[in-house]
Formats: sequence, C-alpha cells, structure tokens
Amino acid sequence: MTQDALQKFDKRNLVVRVISACVFAALFFVLLWFGEESWAKLTYLGILAFAAFIGVREASMIGRKMGHSPNMVTGTFLAWGILAHCYFWGAGLGDMLPLWLVLFLGSALIHFVALFCGRSQDDALPSQGITWLAGLYLGLGLGFQQKLFMFGETTLPNTGARLLLAMFLIVWLGDTLAFFVGSRFGKHKLAPKVSPKKTWEGAIGNIAGNIAGATIAKFFICTDWSPVDAAAIGVILGMVGILGDLVESTWKRSAGIKDSYFGISIPGHGGVLDRVDSLIFAAPALYAYVHFVHGLN
Repeated sequence: MTQDALQKFDKRNLVVRVISACVFAALFFVLLWFGEESWAKLTYLGILAFAAFIGVREASMIGRKMGHSPNMVTGTFLAWGILAHCYFWGAGLGDMLPLWLVLFLGSALIHFVALFCGRSQDDALPSQGITWLAGLYLGLGLGFQQKLFMFGETTLPNTGARLLLAMFLIVWLGDTLAFFVGSRFGKHKLAPKVSPKKTWEGAIGNIAGNIAGATIAKFFICTDWSPVDAAAIGVILGMVGILGDLVESTWKRSAGIKDSYFGISIPGHGGVLDRVDSLIFAAPALYAYVHFVHGLN
C-alpha cells in the first residue's frame, strides 16, 4: 500500500471512528440524562449484556487461537448472570438472584456442559479455566458499571449517572493524554515484553489525564467530591486502568495477535476487549472508593 493510500485509509477510518463514537456518546448521554428512570437503567443493562457477549466471544476466540476449546455460550451465561445480579441488587431485589447462586449455577453449567458435551477432555482444565475467566472478567467488570448506575439520589440528584459519567471522563482523558505524551516524549519502555509501544512517559501522561478528568468531574459532575477525592480517584483509576490494559495485552501476546477483533467490531474502534480493558478495573475501583470512603451502598 502506498503512502497516499495509507493516508486515505487512515482518514476514512478516522471518520468512521468519530461517527461511531458520536452515536454511542449520544445514546450514552441520553441514558444518563434520564438516569433516574427505570427504562434507562434497563436499557443500559441490555447494552452491557451485548458487550459482555461480544467480549466473552473475543476471549474465547483468543483461547481457541491457542489451541484450547473454551465455551463462549456458558461463559456468556455466567457474565449475564452476574449482570442480572447487579441490576436486581440495585433495584432492591438482590434476594431474587444472589451472587452465590449465580456463581454456583455458572459453575455447574460450565463444568457439566464441558463434561458431557465437550469435544475433547484432553485440555479440560485450560478450556474450562478460560471460560470461567471470560465470564467473570466481563461479568464483574461490566457489572460494576451497572452497580454504579443503579445508585439513586444520595447527596446529589441522579448519583449513578454522575458516577458513570465521571468514570468515563477520567478514563477517556487519561487514555487520550497517554497517547499524545507517549507518542511525543515516550522513550522508556513500561513493559517491553508485554506491550513494546507503552512507555513510562505515556503512563505518567495517563495518570495526569486521569487527575485532570477527576478535577473536572469534581467541579461540574460530582460536586460533592473534595480535592482529595479528585486526586485519589484520578490516581487509583489511572493505575488500575494501566494494569488492565497490560493484562489484556498479555492475553493477545500469548495468542500471537495484535487486536481482539474477530469478525465483529465497533466500527472504527476494533474489538470490545480492546475498548473496555481500562474500564474493566476502573468501575470496581470507583465503586470501592465511593462505598468505603463516602459510605454509598
């Protein structure tokens, strides 16, 4: 491909990327604006369920690329069970589907289906392990987004929507600044065996962007946060976001692939795992902070 053709391709991809981002952003802001409405929380659950399905599929395909046989169907049902638990918990109906029941049923489904319907038992342990990992990784990571969204009015109206918006702003600014700082000043490799392009300079830019995002959130979104809250949340989400990115990079490197995309992608953005790797750990971290420090439950 010539340089001119490459530039045209990049421009077309950038246009698709921006359009798809705008579509998702519009839907996201509509849901957050009506965040106190039950239909908004249920719609967000549906979006997360679809993302969990695609994410489990991608993790399963990575496992198959390595020669194993994870079951994307049972892994998806485990992820969906965790998501459903988080929704019922937030709606005050946690006893309808307790987490222990989800994990028990998920365990039975994964292992019994593999036992009686598996094509081969030669790699039963890694195959079932990947299935478990995919279901828990997507179920818990996305489930905590649902738990955050399910918060009703506390010290501020529409608390759940505010927390979600703040989280996305913090992570997005961190990723953006990491890219620009790393591209311009990056010299010292952060984890060369895992992701050769990531640098310490980019990581510092990431955390600086996270703190900037948390500061903006403190003044305009979560106005009950103190300056200490903004700094702490920015640093915590920055650190877990970087680690989450590296975790997913190790999976791809072990399978010898560059992207998690396997035929189904977000237009212009690639695979779901590539897009949620920072958010997977950010949502539980933010929930833990507001629960233990601010007493939200």
